[in-house]
Amino acid sequence: MRVRIDYGLEHLEIDVPDERLVQVRRQALPSRLADPVEAIRDALERPLGFPALRQALTPDDHVAVVVDEQVSRRPEFLAPVLDHILNAHVSPEAITVLGPSSISGQGPALPERHAGICAEVHDPQDRRHLSYLATTRGGRRLYLNRTAVDADQLVVVARRSYDPVLGYSGSEGALYPCLSDEATLKEMLGRLSFLAPGEKPWPVRREAEEVAWLLGTPFMVQLIDGPGDHLAHVVAGVADSGDEGIRLLNASWRIQVDTPADVVVAGVSGDGSRHTFADLARAFACAAHAVKQGGRIVLLTDALPALGEGAGWLREAEDPRDALKLIHRQLPADSAAVFQWASAAERATIYLLSRLPSEIAEELFTVPLDEASQIQRLLKDAPAQLFLPDAHKTMAQTARANGRSTARVEEP
Repeated sequence: MRVRIDYGLEHLEIDVPDERLVQVRRQALPSRLADPVEAIRDALERPLGFPALRQALTPDDHVAVVVDEQVSRRPEFLAPVLDHILNAHVSPEAITVLGPSSISGQGPALPERHAGICAEVHDPQDRRHLSYLATTRGGRRLYLNRTAVDADQLVVVARRSYDPVLGYSGSEGALYPCLSDEATLKEMLGRLSFLAPGEKPWPVRREAEEVAWLLGTPFMVQLIDGPGDHLAHVVAGVADSGDEGIRLLNASWRIQVDTPADVVVAGVSGDGSRHTFADLARAFACAAHAVKQGGRIVLLTDALPALGEGAGWLREAEDPRDALKLIHRQLPADSAAVFQWASAAERATIYLLSRLPSEIAEELFTVPLDEASQIQRLLKDAPAQLFLPDAHKTMAQTARANGRSTARVEEP
């Protein structure tokens, strides 16, 4: 069988004997919206179980628009949201676009025509910009970003995806723990899990849902990825709409494979300049769920990701297990990505095609590749071969012969 795997804006085609190809089962292939901006406009006008957002706004309102760090096309996707709020006669000076501390630069990038709108990056260390919200049912005193707490209306624009702390990121997860104080953020980094999320919400997500309720009625705009740089779905509404976003995410990106593979070839497609170290780590983690212990993972990308503090420690560690111990002690901001990367390297030999210098790729416990065609020799004589397009968006599970899943699906 001829198999195609996309990476960056390129692709590779490989002939694989049918008997060696591990079969993949999924609900549906990810779709792509012809006009994602128009889809966002339509979702704002026709949210699930709620009137149009503009009908909930008054000219005197102060609106905080929280944008998730994983929304890569921020100016493009923020524009229809800001237009909608301005059309409700809210003044630009009363609108703040708020990004988490992990967004680099002076603030979330705004469309040029919205230059009068404020942009803010959350600083979890600055007590002056934190406000006490409430005490949770579990007894946690909540300190969140002051702009978010004081806003008359919160609007969250976030990408729904799989997450090693929340199970599912986006929606309420873009508010908490992302906009909390430094101590809470550090604590959450100590709750990393390699499990696949199931139907029961993980503890941090349950807490995030409570925080969203305490904040009033945040309006959620959920972006569900399609292939490459495309979107598949846009879902808008209040907190109850979160379940529909998760359903659509799983329909597009949760897969089951018949058996663990000897070699997993994973791709990260789309504009490589947008792909981060965390994207590559998510792709390695997805492949690790579907590879045999001691097998091989080959990741094809066109990325040159910036490396954070935790990635620096990963480069200095003796082995992946040493790196895992180190991040559990130090909890750098990029702990989640380092955790996923090192966990994959501990399970399998990992190969990487990227634009990182070879010496850096080697320090990250990968075998660097110079070109995609080199994977032919890695596939030679491998009895079970699996291909995972857009692995950074995918959650893979492996089924036993009796139909039960070998991937642990539970709360951590």
